[in-house]
Amino acid sequence: MVAPSIPPGGVGPFSVPPQGGSPAGTHGNPGEGEALIGIDEVQKALNRSRASVYRYTNTDPRNLNPPFNPRKLNPEYRSDQKDPLHFHPNEVARFARDVLRIKEVTVEVLNSPSTATQQLLSTILEELRAIRQHLGGSESPPLEFNAMRERSEQARPAA
Repeated sequence: MVAPSIPPGGVGPFSVPPQGGSPAGTHGNPGEGEALIGIDEVQKALNRSRASVYRYTNTDPRNLNPPFNPRKLNPEYRSDQKDPLHFHPNEVARFARDVLRIKEVTVEVLNSPSTATQQLLSTILEELRAIRQHLGGSESPPLEFNAMRERSEQARPAA
């Protein structure tokens, strides 16, 4: 999970709560492990009022996803006008550094807690590694496979 933090002299650091189901945006490209943040988290991170965060945001009532504006806080891609605004943590850090002139903005990478899906995928990966190791231990393919292949080669007519 990625979270921008602003050291002393700026605003305090903040952590990013997981946001499931948020689409990847055109202004940033979060990976599987990265989370998007909402207006409340941006407000806390920048130490600004909710109204000022909305004023900073690059939105347009006539255009659902306006083009990138380097002087604004660019939200992630939305498929509907009613979707809540979400921001990539790197975009919040960029905006704080470049536009608000908050010095020494850093982006911290934090480990996210393990989910049931991640645990299941880890178990599957362990089983696949065990299968590969088992198959790698035998120097020749299984005898049944060789016999089936020889029978199918004999049954095919030559071209």
